[in-house]
Amino acid sequence: MTHLSYDETLREITTDAGVLRYHEAGLIDSGPPLLLLHGSGPGVTGWRNFRGVLGAFAEHFRCLILEFPGFGVSDDFGGHPMITALDAVVRFVDALELDTVDIIGNSMGGGVALNFAIAYPERVRRIVTIGGIGRNILTPAPSEGIRLLQEFTEEPTRDRLVRWLHSMVYDPATVTDELIEERWSHATDPQTLAGARRMYSREAFAQMMKALESSKGPQPWAAMHRVKAPTLITWGLDDRVSPLDMALIPMRTIPNAELHVFPNCGHWTMIEAKEAFESAVSAFLLRKDQLTQGTPPPSIGTP
Repeated sequence: MTHLSYDETLREITTDAGVLRYHEAGLIDSGPPLLLLHGSGPGVTGWRNFRGVLGAFAEHFRCLILEFPGFGVSDDFGGHPMITALDAVVRFVDALELDTVDIIGNSMGGGVALNFAIAYPERVRRIVTIGGIGRNILTPAPSEGIRLLQEFTEEPTRDRLVRWLHSMVYDPATVTDELIEERWSHATDPQTLAGARRMYSREAFAQMMKALESSKGPQPWAAMHRVKAPTLITWGLDDRVSPLDMALIPMRTIPNAELHVFPNCGHWTMIEAKEAFESAVSAFLLRKDQLTQGTPPPSIGTP
């Protein structure tokens, strides 16, 4: 597997709203495009979310890791970073003249992937989500991980960052000194922190929930039946940020969805269950089309 470095894969494009930065690797001239969308949280970047699995997917795809505006790598487009993320995807796909893409979306990135697939169904072939979609059914909201994220965002300390990082994983050994340092350095950058506070301060979070409740349109989880692309929903069994019961609605309402749950794993399935994640996702993305919209299942006993 080829080693891929940060600097050699980094690219940027200029849009009317600002500069979008991204990483490109793999079969650049001949491979099908695979768009990788990161999640949110202190010190997050697309590179940090997906650098560990990039080499595996680069063997088969033209991999494109987009850095969303408002997270300290691409320009900040202003506004709520979760809302501007969808606009950034549209601008990015248009700028690279991509007719169709496969998408892997981590947490927030998975929600953005579903929204893009609903708005532009002809442009998405398959989707893989990593936790973070749906809604709590059996567990309280906000979850432990979200509460710790709010605490750090409002008053950043290294101890609060470490507590939040531990809520993201099943194995505490995943939270290394190197991980803490790179997250701390990026999360406390003034511009990055300002973007985080527009998402996760208690006031911002409450306003977002109020806006959703008062909206005349359907809730995000209530529109998932409009996703036409075959979708692989992946989840960590021990996710303390988006507990597993959140998967029930998307699993049941996305028409061509399948669910893969990784044991002994928290919110970062692509990191804690790296080899199993690579295997399951590669098999899903590379297999011949088997899930066809509207095709009824065979009857019991049919050979």
